[in-house]
Amino acid sequence: MQRLEETYRRSLEEPEAFWAEAAGAIEWDEPWQRVLDDSRAPFYRWFAGGRMNTCHNALDRHVEGGRADQPALIYDSPVTDAVATFTYLELRDAVARFAGALAAQGVEHGDRVIVYMPMVPEAVIAMLACARLGAIHSVVFGGFAANELATRIEDAKPKVIVSASCGIEPGRLVEYKPLLDAAIDAVASKPQRCIVLQRPMLQAELDPQRDVEWNDALAGVEPAACVSLDATDPLYIIYTSGTTGQPKGILRDNGGHAVALAWSMKNIYDVDPGEVYWAASDIGWTVGHSYTVYGPLLHGCTTVLYEGKPVGTPDAGAYWRVIEQHRVCTLFTAPTAFRAIRQQDPEGRQIERYDLSRLRALFLAGERCDPDTLKWAEEQLRVPVVDHYWQTETGWPVVANCIGLERLPVVPGSPTKPVPGWDLRVVDDEGTERPAGEIGPLVVKLPLPPGSSPTLWNADVRFHETYLSRFPGYYQTADAGYVDENGYVFVMARTDDIINVAGHRLSTGAIEEVLAAHPDVAECAVIGVADALKGQIPIGLLVLKAGVERAHDEIGDEAVRLVRERIGPVAVFKKAIVVERLPKTRSGKILRGTMRRIADGDEYTTPATIDDPAILDEIAVALERAGYSRPISRA
Repeated sequence: MQRLEETYRRSLEEPEAFWAEAAGAIEWDEPWQRVLDDSRAPFYRWFAGGRMNTCHNALDRHVEGGRADQPALIYDSPVTDAVATFTYLELRDAVARFAGALAAQGVEHGDRVIVYMPMVPEAVIAMLACARLGAIHSVVFGGFAANELATRIEDAKPKVIVSASCGIEPGRLVEYKPLLDAAIDAVASKPQRCIVLQRPMLQAELDPQRDVEWNDALAGVEPAACVSLDATDPLYIIYTSGTTGQPKGILRDNGGHAVALAWSMKNIYDVDPGEVYWAASDIGWTVGHSYTVYGPLLHGCTTVLYEGKPVGTPDAGAYWRVIEQHRVCTLFTAPTAFRAIRQQDPEGRQIERYDLSRLRALFLAGERCDPDTLKWAEEQLRVPVVDHYWQTETGWPVVANCIGLERLPVVPGSPTKPVPGWDLRVVDDEGTERPAGEIGPLVVKLPLPPGSSPTLWNADVRFHETYLSRFPGYYQTADAGYVDENGYVFVMARTDDIINVAGHRLSTGAIEEVLAAHPDVAECAVIGVADALKGQIPIGLLVLKAGVERAHDEIGDEAVRLVRERIGPVAVFKKAIVVERLPKTRSGKILRGTMRRIADGDEYTTPATIDDPAILDEIAVALERAGYSRPISRA
């Protein structure tokens, strides 16, 4: 453990020397004047005065350095039965041409470009083309509702929007153009141009005054060179849902972002240049930005862009087919993907059909990984399974088993220890550090390391109020957890999901761990519902494994007994309800807060990120039958 401990110690005690050394992995046009600029604390900036270009570091330098013929991007689309490979040279040339197309439409340094596309190579090309010009891209998940897209257009004020005629979900096409048109109609700040990729399965109707087809936009343009940028210039804006209903534009800079991601590829993920790395995330989410697009390319890896699902395209063996076919060494996905695979194939029969000998590690993030899911993945894949923790705001992992530095023993339920650069603490409501084993808000001592968000887009005050004001000198994660006596971190729940049962603070995550251990349960969620006597009481919602035909009431009673045995009567856990499915965001996070509001009869808004809004009605019916749901007021 000496190598990890020494690296972590140095990163906190000598942060400027540490990150200056890490910055050697990036090519700079001009050296920085200050590694850490604290002149506007708590708004810290990294590599102030330095100049570089992220696209050059992701593509051009690899072409020039001997990787021109190495695959950079593998596009795998089971929904269209297509596979395509781009070498570093081919991808560089495609990006340079599209950057020229954007420039021909007037896009230049500092302009915003919204990318509203499915998981196709053109989406990655558009992102990197923006980075090449110094334009700021904002990727919005393809198929987002028009009103949600409109709020992002109004906030970012893009000069150009890049879109496609449609996205493809199992069994259906999602028309993007009507959603895009409705969003533009609803905003005052309209884009000057929309560039639309016409996919062969659906041709969209274009507005001749505003819209241009992708190939037409490329016609006759000159490839654009990389623009030299300040390290502190924005690279992208990624929006997350805000509690006020106004989305938060998380900002990412160029220099610190490139340094942090390049450092993480070897030290956290233990991947070498030239290897095939696959982050199975949509590019609309932060994982897709960091580890489908930028991280692997900055490190000289081959990255996989997957247009499909973990199950249903065509079956629960979809991931294993990709790993075998493309010789993937490391997979990064969400725990919910593995729960879906396990629910459909609990015995792992599909895994036996494929050669996974090149797979060295599985990384999971996005929400808590329950020990039972982790154990199942370890048993089935026989490789290290690394649960790690981070957020859209942080941009890269905060807590992880840094297997490239030193592989630590896995402790189920823990994403292991803080990553170098991240000074993670557990505090009480007054900001006083809590002793080992005691649960409380998780915070990070400022300054945050490179790669984290320096602020929100055009909203410094909101950034401070949201993240920095509650615990001065710290970044508030809005998650709760504890650190054990060995330094292992346990992220138990969002702070909103810590429930107060007759004065006892309980983590819904701890109860979920018990429920997930039931042999018939594929996945579960625990919510705290209002109770006149206790304040709140927890109830469980269970999704069963495929093929389970036992009586639901019997399974529910067994689950209740498990909780009472392992946590005790203090939990006042009396009800576990079997449901067909749980409401989730498209990135796989379970919407516990929305279910809690349904159970309490509080007004709620159907989240824009929900995978299927009809699930909320199913949950409402299940809660009502169990006696917990009250009259619902849907905003």
